[in-house]
Amino acid sequence: MPIDPYFAARFRMLDGLESMAELLADPAKMSQFEAAMTPPVGYVPPVCVTDEVTAPGPHGPIPLRIYSPDDASGVSPGLVWAHGGGWQAGDLDMPESDMVARELCRQAGAVVVSVDYRLAVDGVTFPVPLDDVVAAWRWVANSAHLLGIGPGMLSLGGASAGGNLAASAALRIRDEGGVVPAGLLLAYPAVHHPLVPADPERASLLAELPRLLRLLPEEYDQLVENFLGSLTDVPAYAMAADMDLGGLPPTVIIASEYDDLRVSAEDFAGQLEVAGVPTHYRVEAGMPHGHLNFNPKIAGTDRSLRVLADFLAVRALEGVTP
Repeated sequence: MPIDPYFAARFRMLDGLESMAELLADPAKMSQFEAAMTPPVGYVPPVCVTDEVTAPGPHGPIPLRIYSPDDASGVSPGLVWAHGGGWQAGDLDMPESDMVARELCRQAGAVVVSVDYRLAVDGVTFPVPLDDVVAAWRWVANSAHLLGIGPGMLSLGGASAGGNLAASAALRIRDEGGVVPAGLLLAYPAVHHPLVPADPERASLLAELPRLLRLLPEEYDQLVENFLGSLTDVPAYAMAADMDLGGLPPTVIIASEYDDLRVSAEDFAGQLEVAGVPTHYRVEAGMPHGHLNFNPKIAGTDRSLRVLADFLAVRALEGVTP
């Protein structure tokens, strides 16, 4: 379908903007970009009980933000969530972290723990961000009863680069032992390298996007190289699509229709199914990459949040044996 009208109306506001590097070097252009990509007004975030804590990790304390239903009674589903940002940006206050956590807390009645993992900046590289997510998972799993999360009701998820970390963390947990996730929730994840190319039909859709909203192969290579420290050797667990996927928990993958990562998400869903992992794959029509970084005033964002909340609630009801 055509790009969502909310985004289409803002494309002309991106005229003259070519790359994120350009924005980072020019505050005026960054302001132009931020004005164009502001979420719709009138959204009121759900009220949740929040708590700022830290979890121990191999590289030092890991900040976490815990969102709990304000009317919780009994045990709740749980989710450990990692935001996106190309492994080098993002924080707990961005909509893809805070808004998503609040909505899933409300819609699924879940305790959501957002992870402020170390970013690949100032010399930090893989496996540090992944180590943080794994350590955060283990802390939450071990503290689940204190947080009000029921046994076998804790899932793991993330968006974009955070989806990469969530999928890889699930593989590490599978291989190293411990409480396994009840489910895996992935939004437009980056799980392949190199970038999986689009077929001609999808390439024509992507050509409708402003240059700034594209993720071309050379730019993806730069992000991955910054994350890994090198492209000469992709280590184990860096890209989940390179791994044996057998034994992963039931997984939901949401792709954005207008996204250079869409084919990667579709391929990964196919790999999971071949490996015998129950998988639900959905393409959010009319949406560009990062559509969870807006709010439910956009229909596609609202639909995606409902899919994630429903999956989270169902996995909690079905449960798994830790």
